Amino acid sequence: MEDISGIGLLLVLGVTGAIFLYRFLNIAVEPLYIMVTGKPIYVHFYPVRKRLNDTQLSILRRDFQFYRRLSPRRQRYFEHRVASFISDYPFHGQGGQVIDDSVRVLIASTYVMLTFGMRHYRTRAFERIIVYPGPYRSTISEVDHKGEFNPQLGAIVFSWEHFQQGMAEGSDNLNLGIHEFTHALHYHGLNSRDASASIFADRYHRIMKEVLHPPNAKRLVDSEYFRIYAYTNQFEFLAVILEHFFESPGRFRREFPELYENVRRMINFDPELHPDEIYN
Repeated sequence: MEDISGIGLLLVLGVTGAIFLYRFLNIAVEPLYIMVTGKPIYVHFYPVRKRLNDTQLSILRRDFQFYRRLSPRRQRYFEHRVASFISDYPFHGQGGQVIDDSVRVLIASTYVMLTFGMRHYRTRAFERIIVYPGPYRSTISEVDHKGEFNPQLGAIVFSWEHFQQGMAEGSDNLNLGIHEFTHALHYHGLNSRDASASIFADRYHRIMKEVLHPPNAKRLVDSEYFRIYAYTNQFEFLAVILEHFFESPGRFRREFPELYENVRRMINFDPELHPDEIYN
């Protein structure tokens, strides 16, 4: 009995020590580490990994190129995050749209790809995913939309037709999923205090300072690399450059290396995942 109690005490002390170490790293050490390196101490740590069912995993392997190019270890991390997203955020079909595994997996995978370098990838910027079969009437603007981030409703809204089009054309720099999720990530990054949001906000402010400098702004416009919609406002600019970051990284890196590097650091994206030939 005494031996069992002693083992129990050791387990309690071990758990208590682990919790203390975790808090110490996150509260005391990591802010200094981020200040020096511009990235978190760690990104992926999952004591209990969630798994996709066989159908969902088959869809991911077949239809999501980014996942296929990951190492087996990173694929397991990616699968866990996709499964977590699906369980955390309810999907609602509107206008007759059926929510099946393909809808869930491909939408979740797009968000996971965008946030794969962030430890704090979950966000309260939205609470649900709403999917229409095609363009729909926005409750905000009262005009037809293909997608939107609606912080008032806590929702990301997609036209499934146009979401699929964005995935099908892998290098045209038009990706509805990346675009709308970037709006949510932007909102989260400027309104949260976790480590990933802090890194995002710091790099975002650096990016905007650089691109608003008149000579830099002129060069961006003159290049005609980013479509004109990017210059509507800062939110649209960020969404458009993240589309380019994932769909034509080689050209982005060659034409605007400093901007590319700041975007990469903003989302803590591993440069090994972006050799020129992936999406070009």
